Amino acid sequence: MSESIVLCITGASGAIYGYRLLEVLDRLGFHMDLIVSSSGWLVLREELGKTKEDIKRDFPSANLLNEKDLLSPVASGSRLVKYRGVLVAPCSMSTLACVAHGINQNLIHRVCEVALKERVPLVLLIREAPYSSVHLKNMLEVAQAGGIILPASPGFYHKPQSLQELVDFVVGKVLDALRIEHNLYRRWRD
Repeated sequence: MSESIVLCITGASGAIYGYRLLEVLDRLGFHMDLIVSSSGWLVLREELGKTKEDIKRDFPSANLLNEKDLLSPVASGSRLVKYRGVLVAPCSMSTLACVAHGINQNLIHRVCEVALKERVPLVLLIREAPYSSVHLKNMLEVAQAGGIILPASPGFYHKPQSLQELVDFVVGKVLDALRIEHNLYRRWRD
């Protein structure tokens, strides 16, 4: 039986990170419950030209959940504790604010809240710049509650030659946060 991950894609710019995580986690054999917010679908279409039908076709093994389905099994701690982690990539500042303050407007917010209370690893791939003091306070709230705040900030020590290598560096850091083995980027001094 494969390990499970919840992957959430919100409406922040950077849909390429969520899409690349889908590709890599699928290749690694993870069971994925995928939740895409309504704004996330808009950004997937605008930035990557991807629709819901494309995602279903490209990732038939991903279990696509409706963001409004608060009765989904992953909304329960008794189910989520069996998961390797919850990833929000990209994570909008609106989603960050809801997670930081325990506001459940959709299944993404609920899953993040449950992950925090059940100590299931939660990684928020923050995609915004610059940060306001409100953003920073919200990041601190989530970090103090046990979440991992991971800005979409690529490194350059591996001398990237393409956009794909920059994306893979950030995606690799997300996987590192969950201790998932990969070879998406060359590590320091390798």
